[in-house]
Amino acid sequence: MILRIAVSSICVAFLALNANAGAKGNRAAEPQDARDIKAVLDRQVEAWNRRDLEGFMNGYWRSERLTFFSGATKTTGWQATIDRYRKRYQSEGREMGHLDFYDQQLDLLGPRAAVVRGRWRLKTGATEAGGLFTLIFRKFDDGWKIVHDHTGAE
Repeated sequence: MILRIAVSSICVAFLALNANAGAKGNRAAEPQDARDIKAVLDRQVEAWNRRDLEGFMNGYWRSERLTFFSGATKTTGWQATIDRYRKRYQSEGREMGHLDFYDQQLDLLGPRAAVVRGRWRLKTGATEAGGLFTLIFRKFDDGWKIVHDHTGAE
């Protein structure tokens, strides 16, 4: 009887250790992807704040299938998206200002897809604007890219 209890205890401990090791293995892959996605967003903010719109756009999928929703406007394609940004933030009398992302929540949907929800704030001169965003990321051979951006203002 004591031998059975001892063998059962060892088996349970072994199974628990294996389950825990498997879970840690899965968690090890997820945090790296999360860090990589966060790095994309950090690089975007840094590029924006040094007035580098092309650098900011490196976070987006360079495809005609990229979508950007803002208010009631749908923009399709990388080129159309950068043109929209140029018109709004780099045309005559406009300034890019200082951008911040905060309150971010990142959910990995699988090994090659993620969604990030959060808030943005843009200070330009004496004015400040902000709102919510939802970004859908896909992992490509060259890293994580935004394939859909839905940004709203408050």
